[in-house]
Amino acid sequence: MTAPADATTHEPQRAGLAALTVGAIGVVYGDIGTSPLYTVKEIFTPATGVALTSDTLVGAVSAILWALMLVVTLKYVVLILRADNRGEGGGLALTALATQAVRGRPVLRRCLLLLGVCGATLFYGDSVITPAVSVMGAVEGLEVASPQLERYVLPLSLVVLVGLFLVQKHGTHAVGRVFGPVILLWFAVLAITGVLQITQQPAILAALNPMHALAFLLDRGWHVLAVVGAIVLALTGAEALYADMGHFGARPIRIAWTGIVFPALALNYLGQGALLMREPAAIDNPFYRLFPAALVLPAVGLAALAAVIASQAVISGAYSMTKQAIQLGFLPRMRVRNTSAAEAGQIYIASVNWALLLGVVGAVLLFRSSSALAGAYGIAVTLTMMITTVLTFFVIRDGWRLPRPLAWGATAFFLALDALLVAGCAIKIVDGGWFPLALGALLFLLMSTWARGRAAVQTLLREDGIELLPFIESLQAFGDAARPRATRTAVYPVANPALVPPALLHNLKHYQVLHERNVVLTVMFCERPYVPAAEQLQLDELAPGFWRLVITYGFMDQPDVPAALSRCEARGLRAEPAETSYFLSRETLVPRTGLAHWREALFAAMSRNASGAADYFRLPGNSVVELGTKVQL
Repeated sequence: MTAPADATTHEPQRAGLAALTVGAIGVVYGDIGTSPLYTVKEIFTPATGVALTSDTLVGAVSAILWALMLVVTLKYVVLILRADNRGEGGGLALTALATQAVRGRPVLRRCLLLLGVCGATLFYGDSVITPAVSVMGAVEGLEVASPQLERYVLPLSLVVLVGLFLVQKHGTHAVGRVFGPVILLWFAVLAITGVLQITQQPAILAALNPMHALAFLLDRGWHVLAVVGAIVLALTGAEALYADMGHFGARPIRIAWTGIVFPALALNYLGQGALLMREPAAIDNPFYRLFPAALVLPAVGLAALAAVIASQAVISGAYSMTKQAIQLGFLPRMRVRNTSAAEAGQIYIASVNWALLLGVVGAVLLFRSSSALAGAYGIAVTLTMMITTVLTFFVIRDGWRLPRPLAWGATAFFLALDALLVAGCAIKIVDGGWFPLALGALLFLLMSTWARGRAAVQTLLREDGIELLPFIESLQAFGDAARPRATRTAVYPVANPALVPPALLHNLKHYQVLHERNVVLTVMFCERPYVPAAEQLQLDELAPGFWRLVITYGFMDQPDVPAALSRCEARGLRAEPAETSYFLSRETLVPRTGLAHWREALFAAMSRNASGAADYFRLPGNSVVELGTKVQL
């Protein structure tokens, strides 16, 4: 059951089923929808050793269709979409479900949490490769229109990609309205061009028989892994079905897949196979060879637009994943800006945007073609799929309490399938698969360093801190005669509500003044996507003029501290915005033995570059006083 949408939780409002289905087509299926641009071509390359014959064409197309059926339809649409975390999906939401299911086993819980973080880091590798391969695969259609245009493919791809990242700061709400209709047109074109070719070579319909796929794979011998590594390209984007469930709901995503997306993809792959059975020379670019010469350039334009939309989906996903990681304590605070007043999910994180742009441009310049990028594509996606399978096992066995034979049987089947896909991509590590793995490893290093460093800081603060309640009692014993009270509300954000805020000590030491109302504020994030407003606040009056306030948000909520404080007036705490000051404490970190020296240096650098709480929680800038303290590491 999802939390009700309100101004505090910001859960997306649900539109009509038809509108949600069209929206899901535009956002969820952009990535997998552009896979026909390059998948069939990559199966018949020298690296796979597959000869181009009628039998291998039928077998290859059959393998693609049944991979879509087993992985996307059976695993994600039928099973994984049922694992919703209060309406939300995605790697971190699934990790939260799995860890809650095994909360009585702390060692296993930590292992699952670590596994979930690994899956999250792999998503960023996909966020770099997807825009590069999708846009280059689309722009390479210029070579089909005219071989003389080949030299423009690389620079034009870079122009499109740079432009895509430059407009991110303006938000996606304006472009988002046309995402669905454009991708709907794209799938219509896929289906129509496929049908036209199938009618000319109906023998390709034999590919609907799964035995042809099995025979095709078995005939490859040890080269089957290379073939599987190419077939995986048809599955990239499958994780988006689950990741974007919170935006559209499971039902519209299922309807879009079964009613529109899967039929269109199947018809197009069958059409490419039919074309190659008649014209083997079309293997240089079978997708664009589906079109008459006069329609190639319009097809390139539509494909480029579809590729940009597919890229937008993973870029927006990277922003959302970063926000969740920040709120769960795996990344330092960054400046998160909402780009839409109506949709809380539309955010922009400048540092993530420019880091992705740097990675995408580097990938394009390094690999220089969609075929070379295909070698880097897939390993991150398949590893994420395997992690999803493992986490889902604990959800269905320990959370849903399904019969053990069913849980073990389903998991063993999908895990074997995932292992085959991972193995097929693993042989491409030298050819480019190392690239997303290196990006994921770098991010995992940053996230683990931040989590361990913050834990060390909190431990030291607890050891060196002053207990809050005895401190307040000592202040009450002296009375107010020797220490005047300022007629304002002072809010002291702290991580540990049991200790005296360093900023409060700073005020007493240097200004010899207390405020009329003092609030020790702690903002916490739980492993739920949304927390209803009625459950967010825990307010305790510790003594006259002193309150302790704990605000609990879900990892998908948009924190709004002033709004939360305004709801405290009914409980006796007055905190008018014009009469409230926020005293923030930013720690200056001094390395000390405890962590490895390189981790100390890295954590200190990340801390120095983190955004302040005033920016992250959207506090009023003219009422914030930031005070410094030193913490030994």
